[in-house]
Amino acid sequence: MSVTELGSRAPAPQPMRLGRRGNRAGERGVEVLLFIAATVGVLTTVGIIIALVFPTIDFFGDVSIVEFLTGDSWTPLFADKEYGVLPLLVATLVVTAIATLIAVPLGLGAAIYLAEYARPKVRSALKPMLEVLAGIPTVVYGFFALVAIGPLIRDYWPGGDKPSFQNLLIASIAMGIMIVPTVASLAEDAMTAVPRSLRQGAFALASSRMQVATRVVFPAALSGIVAAIVLGISRAIGETMIVTIAGGLISDRVLFNPIEGSATMTAFIASAGQGDLPLGTVEYKSIFAVGALLFIITFALNIVSFRLVRRFREVYE
Repeated sequence: MSVTELGSRAPAPQPMRLGRRGNRAGERGVEVLLFIAATVGVLTTVGIIIALVFPTIDFFGDVSIVEFLTGDSWTPLFADKEYGVLPLLVATLVVTAIATLIAVPLGLGAAIYLAEYARPKVRSALKPMLEVLAGIPTVVYGFFALVAIGPLIRDYWPGGDKPSFQNLLIASIAMGIMIVPTVASLAEDAMTAVPRSLRQGAFALASSRMQVATRVVFPAALSGIVAAIVLGISRAIGETMIVTIAGGLISDRVLFNPIEGSATMTAFIASAGQGDLPLGTVEYKSIFAVGALLFIITFALNIVSFRLVRRFREVYE
């Protein structure tokens, strides 16, 4: 029998099965662990919603929702109790706006430098140093704002009206510094993910490094940059310790002046939720009403972020 005949009678190789039977050992266990992790996250969110909904409904049984949303004085802990949330809401928006104006230019500038200008050794040294700011406890930022930024602003503030000891401006500056690493790190990751072929094509057309960074890389990474900015804004809205220590705790009127002190929503929750309020009272339930409003705002920001990311997303092959 010839070699050709032996080869023709040999059994054909069976194709490799790539289904579930072909999974490696431990793959099922990893899948179960990931499912448990996802389920815990969902159940935690559901638990937070349930914990907020029922006390909030009881609160609005005693306080009109119109008064809550349109009232211009928030004094639930005073003898003359008023439950207008506008002072807390306006203070939160003022702090967030100023912090965003500080963090976005600094964060995007740092991201462009790290992604487009810095050498690999410089980038490997600077990025961890920048991200160290994200690991500093926020209470440290609060005391830094109170004892370092505050006196500096009061000493050099022009005009006769000096900033108060606790004010929204120093809290905003400290918060802006705090969220710079968040914006910078996520934006830099988005820029780094842009294919090098786009950069090479722009350089081949005699574009400068600045033109490549701002007209090619930045638009291509816009979805990730938008997500970084919205995440920074969400973190600023939900920040507690900085505004509690440096922003002030008075909320009896609506204040747009950042050099005066006023309580934000998170500052009120932190100060009022220390155990001094009797359970079941309207004052105690007001904590949950403010928390529910804060949850709705952050949820709306996440929806906006999701839509913007989907709109500006670029897919590369």
